[in-house]
Formats: sequence, structure tokens, C-alpha cells
Amino acid sequence: MEQLKKQADDLNEAVNQACEQLKIADLNKQLTHLKERSVRPDFWTDAEEAQTTMQTIAKLERKVKPWLKLQQNLTESHELLELNDTSLEAELAQQLRKGEESFNQLKKTLQLNGPYDDHDAIISLYAGAGGTDAQDWTQMLVRMYGRFAEKTGWKTTIIEEMPGEEAGLKSITMEVDGEYAYGKLKGEHGVHRLVRLSPFNADNLRQTSFAKVEVMPKIAAPEELVIDDKDLKIDVYRSGGHGGQSVNTTDSAVRVTHVPTGISVAIQNERSQLQNKETALTILRSRLAQLQVEQHQNRLEDLKGPNQSAEWGNQIRSYVLHPYKQVKDLRSRYETSDPDAVLDGDLEPIVESYLEHTLHL
Repeated sequence: MEQLKKQADDLNEAVNQACEQLKIADLNKQLTHLKERSVRPDFWTDAEEAQTTMQTIAKLERKVKPWLKLQQNLTESHELLELNDTSLEAELAQQLRKGEESFNQLKKTLQLNGPYDDHDAIISLYAGAGGTDAQDWTQMLVRMYGRFAEKTGWKTTIIEEMPGEEAGLKSITMEVDGEYAYGKLKGEHGVHRLVRLSPFNADNLRQTSFAKVEVMPKIAAPEELVIDDKDLKIDVYRSGGHGGQSVNTTDSAVRVTHVPTGISVAIQNERSQLQNKETALTILRSRLAQLQVEQHQNRLEDLKGPNQSAEWGNQIRSYVLHPYKQVKDLRSRYETSDPDAVLDGDLEPIVESYLEHTLHL
């Protein structure tokens, strides 16, 4: 029994330290406060605010409840251990094993404790050097992230896309909604390099293609990142619909520029001008939040403009399909000889390797 008591004490101490690091007690107080607000008679007077509050409650419950349950189970085990009843030894040993398994799963969230890690994500992909091959490569990456999201239980929504002339995509922006979406995808931010035999080349020669992936935390709530109106320049222009040049054009396209950093977001989907403006502002806030993370700044006025380090040639990962098969992450040094599985959405080992790498930097 003494060995079990020591095991329980060590586990309890580790769990309490993790809860303190994740501020579980503070989050639980916030959850309780929001739940109390949600049962007030006037709660649904402002439907949009109420819906946002309910989403926050659901997110907090997913984060807090497993830790509180683990703490409760450990408390119950400790109380049984205090009885010193040897007939309970086997049962207690099994409880502690389950507790350790739960903790090993939950402590992965310690790697996802950045300021925006629990947010949804916005991903933009751009074809780089490589012509049609690069545009096809961009579409392959979109499929990879779509399959990964599907396997993870996330939802993806395309915000805007620009198809290539022959095949693939010149650019695309999509939203990924799900638990810790930004935290898990943030390591995808950078330039991705593909080496393969080109399907668009008459001689079937080896081709190297590049695509740039931009991952941002989705900042939909204006109060999360306040931008001074005087720092914004908003332009409205004509956007073309389907059917060719000057067909179905409307004045709904919107470009929003953050003057101090020069970051510009243009949305010209076939929506209303107001919807396009709100979408553009959400993406702009998200880009500024990502820039803050990259430059370690707390104030918007200290930002120095878009980070230029992730340009062509500064790839973060290489995918080789010929003359051999390999995917290699150039930061965590993770390697696999099964690029087909990776491109089919098997990204979890790469994600975990990157998070482990950043945790020990």
C-alpha cells in the first residue's frame, strides 16, 4: 500500500502542477460565471452575443471538465488509500493506472497553452515557384489539410479561392473550426517544397515546386484585438461574378489595409459588401495576431510589418516523391518514408513532433 500511496501522491502533484499551469481554477470560475449569466431571463435578448457566450461555455467545458474529473478521481483514490484496506489494493492499482493514462493524454494540452492555441484557424495557401506544378501542389496541400481536419473532427469552410489557368490553385483561404485548431496547425506556417516527376511536363522530368502556407488564429471578436479605426484604410471596388469579364460585376469587393504595417486583405466573394468587410476585418485581425506571435510584441503599434522570413527558399518541410520517398520537417527533424500517408492527412505525428520540438527550445 505504501508504494501505491507514493504513486498516488506523485500523480496528484503532477496533475495539480499542470492545472496550475493551465489556470484550470480561473477558467472554471469564468465558466461558472458564464453559466449563471446564460440562465438569466434576458440572456437571449441579444441573440448574437448569447450565441457567442454559449460557444465560449462549450469551449471552456471541453478544456476544464476532463481536468476536474481527473482531480476528483484522484481525491477519491486518496481517500480509499487512507483506509489502509489491503483488500482494495488491486482496485486502487487499476484506478491509478487509469489516472496515469488520462493524465498522459491530457498533458498534451500543456503544449497547446499559447495565447491563441485554443482558437479556430484561418489558413491561406499560395502557389510559389513552379508554375502549374506549384498550383497543383497547392491543391494537394489543401486536400491534405482537409483530410487531416476530417480525421480530427474539425470543420473546414472555403472563404475564397483563385483557380490556376490549367490546374490546381493560385491561392485559397479557408477556415478550420475545431478544438485547438490553431494550436495544432500553427507549425504548418511556412514554405512547403515538393519534388516529383511532373505530370504537366511532356518529358515527365523531375520538378521542384513551392507553396506558401499561412496559418493564423481566427480572431472573430473585435474586442480580442482592438484596431484603431484611424489605422484602417477601406476601399470598395467592383468584383466580377461568373461568366467572364465584366459579367455579373458588383460593388461588393472590399479591401481593408492596416496602414501602420501595410497588411492588406481583399475579399471579393459574391456576398454583400458588409459581409465581405466583416470577413476581411476578421482575417486582418487574425494576421495581426499571428504577427504579434511571430514578433513577440504586446502592442499593435510595435509591429514592424509582415514577417519576410518565410519566403521562397526558406522551406519548413520537404516532400520528395522521386527519386525516393520521404517527408522531412526541417525544424523538428521528423522524417517518414511514407509521403502518401502524409498527403492523405496523416499529420498527427508531424504535429506532435513539432510541438515537442518547440516545447524544448
